[in-house]
Amino acid sequence: MTVYFIGAGPGAADLITVRGARTLAAAPVCLYAGSLVPREMLAECPADARLVDTSGLDLDEITAEFVRAHEAGHDVARLHSGDPSVFSAVAEQMRRLDAAGIPYEVVPGVPAFAAAAAALKRELTVPTVGQTVILTRIAQQATPMPPGEDLATLGRSGALLVLHLATRYARRVAEELLPHYGADCPVAVVAMASRPDELILRGTLADIAGQVEEAGLVRTAVIVVGRTLGAEQFRDSHLYSPERDRHAC
Repeated sequence: MTVYFIGAGPGAADLITVRGARTLAAAPVCLYAGSLVPREMLAECPADARLVDTSGLDLDEITAEFVRAHEAGHDVARLHSGDPSVFSAVAEQMRRLDAAGIPYEVVPGVPAFAAAAAALKRELTVPTVGQTVILTRIAQQATPMPPGEDLATLGRSGALLVLHLATRYARRVAEELLPHYGADCPVAVVAMASRPDELILRGTLADIAGQVEEAGLVRTAVIVVGRTLGAEQFRDSHLYSPERDRHAC
């Protein structure tokens, strides 16, 4: 018996990986993260699979489901939106499984920031403009941020920022980043990336908060801030340079 933490992707049912879909189709038990996982994806589960919506369960109740399946010898597909490596809350579940002696594996998925970049038709790293991407959030009615990971500190880097779970506080985000990025810095907000109801807002730090408030966005979106979003004049990558040694290892 094994628990498989599967990245369900950003929302579109066909953005789960082949490995994830195959694992899901073979597991007699599926625990999924409520409305964050599309119903079409659950259709891939075996017809007689036990489906458990974990949106209303606490960690102890989720662990009890793992133990129950383990005792029955049933594999578990544990579906999380996006990719399990980022803001998925799998670390504490793994810790519980380790303590219980229950084996588990991780199947990566398409993360929200990648789906947002695809929707924007933008590469997040652009030669001579920006080569660093910071994935973060803000501390507001959630687990506090560690020291040194506040927006003011991260903003000093000038790197492209992707903020999860922050659209409700877009005005605060803009105010804290203005001193470091400038009012004209490009910003995009992508809600429901890859889904039929996907919504994209484009603007600057000066006006994005107003757009978010007017659209009524409060969740299931990422805020992307950085100069690479608007980069047009930049040097071609060294990857395609005629001067590059094509025989170098």
